[in-house]
Amino acid sequence: MAYTAEVPRWSGQPAHDRRPGMMESSWHPGWIALVVVGFVFWWPIGLALLVYTIWSRKMGCWTYGDRWQNKMERMQYRMDRMRDRMERGGRGFGFGPPSSGNRAFDEYRMETLRRLEEEQTEFKEFLNRLRHAKDKEEFDLFMAQHRNRPSPPPSDNPPQA
Repeated sequence: MAYTAEVPRWSGQPAHDRRPGMMESSWHPGWIALVVVGFVFWWPIGLALLVYTIWSRKMGCWTYGDRWQNKMERMQYRMDRMRDRMERGGRGFGFGPPSSGNRAFDEYRMETLRRLEEEQTEFKEFLNRLRHAKDKEEFDLFMAQHRNRPSPPPSDNPPQA
């Protein structure tokens, strides 16, 4: 049984020993020279060759095979990790810390974490009140300075419309 990869191509060499030809590679020196000569000879020919190169997806930036495969593998890894977390259990949707095996310690840890979260919320509220008080003080100071400023004298010339 013959596999396609083992069948000699036009050159008579195995596929792994064969170098890509001008029409198979976008950056073959002959292809680049042809585009340059096309621009030098008559610019629409060079432009047509360049557009053909880009639109025929011979450019390296158009190859999505490996990059797509890597993205899919990363997404699969993330999904597996999330599934493991959800199966592990814990608080919420399974994203809590894993069980230590000691129920009393787990309850103590959960209570401590809940208390710390409440303290964090209270501290954030305190900082917001502090910022508001500072902003109000600065605004009151500005208004006091603004009120004490002398008003400009009225001009003798009435505004013309």
